[in-house]
Amino acid sequence: MLETSFGLIFFLKKPKPELAGGMRYVYCRVTVNGIPKDISTKRIWHPSKWSVGAGRATGNKEDTKTLNAYLDTLTSKIYEAKRSLIEANKEVTSEAIKNILLGRTEGGKTILPIFREHNDQIAALIGADFAPGTLERYETCLKHTRDFIKWKYQAEDFEIGKLDYEFISQYEFWLKAVKKVSHNTTMKYLANFKKIVLLCVKRGWLLRDPFYAFKFSKREVDRRALTEAELKKVWDKDMGDGRLGLVKDIFLFCCYTGLAYADIYKLKRTEIAEGIDGGKWITTKRQKTDTPSRIPILPMAMEIMEKYEDHPQCENENRVLPVLSNQKMNSYLKEIADLCGIKKNITFHLARHTFATTVTLTNGVPIESVSKMLGHRNIKTTQQYAKIVDKKISDDMAKLKQILLK
Repeated sequence: MLETSFGLIFFLKKPKPELAGGMRYVYCRVTVNGIPKDISTKRIWHPSKWSVGAGRATGNKEDTKTLNAYLDTLTSKIYEAKRSLIEANKEVTSEAIKNILLGRTEGGKTILPIFREHNDQIAALIGADFAPGTLERYETCLKHTRDFIKWKYQAEDFEIGKLDYEFISQYEFWLKAVKKVSHNTTMKYLANFKKIVLLCVKRGWLLRDPFYAFKFSKREVDRRALTEAELKKVWDKDMGDGRLGLVKDIFLFCCYTGLAYADIYKLKRTEIAEGIDGGKWITTKRQKTDTPSRIPILPMAMEIMEKYEDHPQCENENRVLPVLSNQKMNSYLKEIADLCGIKKNITFHLARHTFATTVTLTNGVPIESVSKMLGHRNIKTTQQYAKIVDKKISDDMAKLKQILLK
């Protein structure tokens, strides 16, 4: 049924039993197509200071101004509720507007089933519109949301209409204080959750975005890579042919190609092809973003790759390198750092940073080329490495100044 008439008034309602001093409750009446619904404003006022025609308090005192400002805000919310119903292609009724204002969602809708539906749709589009890593992040966020609701509200789910800034701020606190998640990762989880919240807003189940006053902020991350001297130390150190030697080779291969762990783990021999220059190139897609990545293979990486040509696992599984689990790799890399006398906390992802800074940008490779090889969707992502290079230039020039002063 289309909306043919719409009315909104504020009036005073005589209570039973009567309030002291003849005070009355302030009510709002929304009428759509002749059907009225009354909503309590939870405010009281005296009839002697009330204009029936204007539907507002009269006078110039502060309490009058405060009440009228509140009624103006409520009026705006009612029109927002009406607009949200229209945008969601739903019937505008006085009952529907009242339900939105009171935080009642259609059919008592709760957040977790909506989140589940969203993730199921992503799963169905893996390989087409989304990468597997995207689904993994949303699944983790769904689990965190479920655990937070249990922790904070001792409930199995949470009604959509009750989502507010308090929920968001407490969710942030829980991620940091209880789950011990870093600040930047907390912001990523909340950004994922915000997508689900906005779906609810667009569908008219939530009057406004509870994130509207929330400030998303990222902190600068220390992305220290291996220096040229440290990289040489690792290359020159004899680790033998056991597990440490294998991990060292895989790590160095990624230092000279920029591949992340997930990408080297799945890298097939069929993804090594002849490039435009006649040399061997890696032609793959990033696991995380599903973006193409084409990388000319440097001599150091080629030497490592050829070393494992006859490895049984590589031959049987069509792999370039016999990569271990990420947990084992990081554990062994700590041993390698100790053996090489490197004080940095070496993780496998440090190889990607080393390729971006020490191997390419520091040696004059243009940032646009580095961005393409890393498979970044946006060059801004690559620019974070350029900042490190600028710092290195600054440090080098500071040393030069000291030499010149002498």
